[in-house]
Amino acid sequence: MTITQNLDFLYNLFPDVQDDDYKLIEVVKRYYSVGPFEPKVNREGDQIHITLDVDRIEADKEKYANLVSLAENKKFDEAKSLANELIEDAPNISEYHRILGQIYSDTGEQDAAIDALIDALRWNPKNEWALIMMGNIYARYKKDVDTAMTFYNEVLAIKPDDHLTLNNIAVQLMESGNLEQAKATFEKAHKANPDYPNTLHALAMIAHRKSDNRYAFDNALQAIRKNPNRDELYHHSISLALTAAKALIEETDVQPVIDQFIKELEERTGTPIRKETDPNLPTAATIQYAEVYNRNHHLVKYKPNHPAGDHLVMHELVHLELREEARSDAKNKLFITHESYKAAFLNRFKKDVEKLKRRGVPEENVRKYLESLHEGINRQVFNTPIDLFIEDRIYDRHKELHPYQFRSLYANIMEGADAVTKKETIKSSPGKILSNSVVYSLINALHFKTLYGVDLLADHNPKRMELEYANKFYEEYQEYREDKQTGEEYELIEYWADDLNLSSFFELVDEGEIDRKTAESVLDDIERDPYGQESSDPLEDRQMKKFIEAHADKDTNQAVVMYMVSALQYFDEMPKEEIKTIAMDIAKVGMTGIDPKKKNYHIPSIPDSSFSGYKALAYYYVSWSLAIPHMVKELGLPFEKEFMLAKQVVDDSFNNNNY
Repeated sequence: MTITQNLDFLYNLFPDVQDDDYKLIEVVKRYYSVGPFEPKVNREGDQIHITLDVDRIEADKEKYANLVSLAENKKFDEAKSLANELIEDAPNISEYHRILGQIYSDTGEQDAAIDALIDALRWNPKNEWALIMMGNIYARYKKDVDTAMTFYNEVLAIKPDDHLTLNNIAVQLMESGNLEQAKATFEKAHKANPDYPNTLHALAMIAHRKSDNRYAFDNALQAIRKNPNRDELYHHSISLALTAAKALIEETDVQPVIDQFIKELEERTGTPIRKETDPNLPTAATIQYAEVYNRNHHLVKYKPNHPAGDHLVMHELVHLELREEARSDAKNKLFITHESYKAAFLNRFKKDVEKLKRRGVPEENVRKYLESLHEGINRQVFNTPIDLFIEDRIYDRHKELHPYQFRSLYANIMEGADAVTKKETIKSSPGKILSNSVVYSLINALHFKTLYGVDLLADHNPKRMELEYANKFYEEYQEYREDKQTGEEYELIEYWADDLNLSSFFELVDEGEIDRKTAESVLDDIERDPYGQESSDPLEDRQMKKFIEAHADKDTNQAVVMYMVSALQYFDEMPKEEIKTIAMDIAKVGMTGIDPKKKNYHIPSIPDSSFSGYKALAYYYVSWSLAIPHMVKELGLPFEKEFMLAKQVVDDSFNNNNY
């Protein structure tokens, strides 16, 4: 088949080669090539004739595809046989010789590879891959960089700005030990395509070898950001960034930066600040405020030998800064939890308590384990939103701390991912708490990805709903971070805890509502009433109140509804006979009357009980409704709609907390 085109018309089709007939013919030849099959291109006057051997193309196209497949799958003997067969039938096809050369090189026969590649270049001196392979063989195996550059330069004459070609050449130069030429060629490749991750990674490697660790760190991070795949190169770039960061930490001293910030905070707060290591901390670091610990100084404690302890110290100092900003506008809040909240937590997950007991775990160990989960999830609830704002400030203010921050956050996030993916953790932990913990860990991982481009989400093995929650929460955070106002971090704490049904395990209180005397009173209450029977019911949280207010009419006794919710959860899965015993005990107490305004009603079958009047009446109605329903009307208690609303609250709570 022959195609004839006017010269002027072809120049319109290929304007980049205007007035250069030689280049035009080369471009046309490439354009009309089909795989390895090039057309014949001849000029006659003002016309160009393009001749395609259609029969040859159709006959050999399937064999050529098979040859490529065999070579890619390392079936070299079959590939070699087929390549020789094709060459015998059509020795003028340069690409057949080039693939044969590739096969010889891959099987270690470099001299035979050179011979095949020379044949490829005899038929097509501009076969780029043949030229690159010749350069690679001379650079890598013959250690002859000068000869290699002869072939590489031929490629660059054809494609001077092709980043893939430049990158390939630079790799061979680097592997042959010629770092200076490799660096220069990588820089040309980078100029041709600034977004190619392979080039960025290679430049970072060379910089690290030359002890330019700042450049290595920055380029490794760029390689991570520009790599959309979690492939081998991606993980090598993370490893290189961590290595360069470690070297930078060893080379630099950021104590002057930290000391200057401490000085500024001391002037702002009027209180000295000290630092101290503590290997027994449950978290990487913490700050102990002077007034809480009755000291004349704030104390930052952090784990020794942490990958980036200076970052931890700065993190806690920014914690203090945020607190002082909130205080200045009377918006600071205190995160409060005590034994009654632990009791609520244990009650919510008593099914899991029983499961652990059936596995033979001693009751005391089970209680301690659940209490540690309560403490752990509360730490995540309180710290996660605040930590996002803190890390933003560190990242934006202190580039010199980036290596510390990078290693520190990476270590913390991977530690969190490991914690939520351990088989024993999955087996022992309440599913809802574990899932909520994953959500908070994912939020931190999303922020790390925003700051440094490293995606560690998959390391948490998240469920779809967990990812949806994390992304939703992080989007909310991003709306706040644009123009953060003082104290807004506490709003995120409350919103996210509400959405995950965790609000009943803690309380956020305006600092102005609690003084030192109140705090001491709380401690006294805990010592006197460790199970929280006399404390305000922690289940009376915002979410419950909002629900009840939305569903109650003006005649509904909302206090009774909340106490009934507590009762329904207390009696959940309790044997009917046991509930009946409690019901009869409350009836005996009620024989002399239960005054809603009085307190200290003791129910013998409920250990350490000391109920208010309304709480006693609520438990009275609920216990009879569950154990002796046909006699409820005989009690004469007008709480039918309160009971129905309480059941609705419990059902809604269960459904919302069940992934």
